Amino acid sequence: MSSTLQGSLYHWRNRYLLMRHGHSQANERGLIISSPERGLEAFGLSDTGQRQLDDRIAHWTWPRPTKVVHSDFLRTTHTAQRVAEAFGLSMAVDTRLRERGFGEFEGGADSAYPTVWEQDAASAEHDTGGVEPVSRVAARMREAIEALEQRYTGEVILVVSHGDPLQILLTALAGRPLTRHREQPALLPASITEWG
Repeated sequence: MSSTLQGSLYHWRNRYLLMRHGHSQANERGLIISSPERGLEAFGLSDTGQRQLDDRIAHWTWPRPTKVVHSDFLRTTHTAQRVAEAFGLSMAVDTRLRERGFGEFEGGADSAYPTVWEQDAASAEHDTGGVEPVSRVAARMREAIEALEQRYTGEVILVVSHGDPLQILLTALAGRPLTRHREQPALLPASITEWG
């Protein structure tokens, strides 16, 4: 699955391939894994995720990446590694690309996501139950992209992150209210969205 979005009010210096990590062991078990304590060393790609990446790489239809930047969670690191190896690239970590913090829902069932998203639709500032506010996620994700824009010109940069942060980023880049981030088409595991 992929889509192409264009920033209409800004001339981007680089092209971006925004990639959600492949299907993970957390996805497989139906768990929310959003804390570095759990996500950095465990819950990497599932067998399904490995197959998804094999398929993405074998049938690559996007521009060839020249840089790879990723969240340091294990599932995003594994995803970035597979693509970087396929194209002979090195990788760089940016912790601003990490999963959104889900507070008290950490380690619990992913059936709690709709509860959080319902609150997101009411306020981009809510931090109910220790959830990281949408506004804060948007700010750190934009900072990560802006840093790449300042550092590089003319590159095709693969940015490997997580579902919620990428949907929030795409909503921010499109200039839409952050409370509407769930109206953004769902980013499936291993999906790639072009920007710029």
